[in-house]
Amino acid sequence: MTGTGLWHRASSVTGVSAAADRVWQRLQLDRFAGGRHAGYVIHEDMREHPRTVRSFGGIRWLLFGETVVGLTAIFIAAVLASRGEHVPWAVWFRSTVVLFITASLYVFAWRAQLGYYWAYARLRLFSRIFPIVTLIVATIPGLYPGWMVVEQIVFSLLMIGIGDLLTSDHMRAAFPKPVRAAEADPTR
Repeated sequence: MTGTGLWHRASSVTGVSAAADRVWQRLQLDRFAGGRHAGYVIHEDMREHPRTVRSFGGIRWLLFGETVVGLTAIFIAAVLASRGEHVPWAVWFRSTVVLFITASLYVFAWRAQLGYYWAYARLRLFSRIFPIVTLIVATIPGLYPGWMVVEQIVFSLLMIGIGDLLTSDHMRAAFPKPVRAAEADPTR
C-alpha cells in the first residue's frame, strides 16, 4: 500500500461492468492507457464513499447530456442537408468528433469510478482542456453556423460541470496523486 491507494486490480466490480472489466484487463488496456500509474487504484473506502458515488453519478448524467448534444448536432445537420441546405464540412467533422470524445470520456469515467487514478487524471485534464478549445474554435468567424456555436457553448458548459465535480475537495482527496517509488522509499 502506498498512501491511500493500492497497486492492484480494482475489486468489487459487478454485472456488465465486471464482464467489460475482464476484457479490459485481458487486453491490458489499463497498462496501455495508464502508463506508469496503470495499476494505481484508490482505496475501496474512497471508491465506495457516498460523495464519490454521487460525483460519478453526476458525471454520468453530464456525459449523457454531452451525448444528447452530439446526437442533436448530427440530427440538425442531417435535417438541414436533407432540405438541400449547405452544411459545412466543419459541422460534420465537429459533430462526429464530439461523439468520439464523449465515448472516450465515458471510458475514462468508468475506469475512474473503479478507482484507477490514471483515468481520473485523464478525465480531469480533458474537462479542463476541451471547454477552452471548444470556445476558442467557436469564436472563429464563419466556421460554424449560429446553432453550432450554441452547441459548442452547451458542450463547454457540460464539460466545465464535469471538471467542477472532479476537482471538488472530496474528489481530490479520494484520488491522491501516486507517489513515485523514489519518493516513497527514502533509502533510494
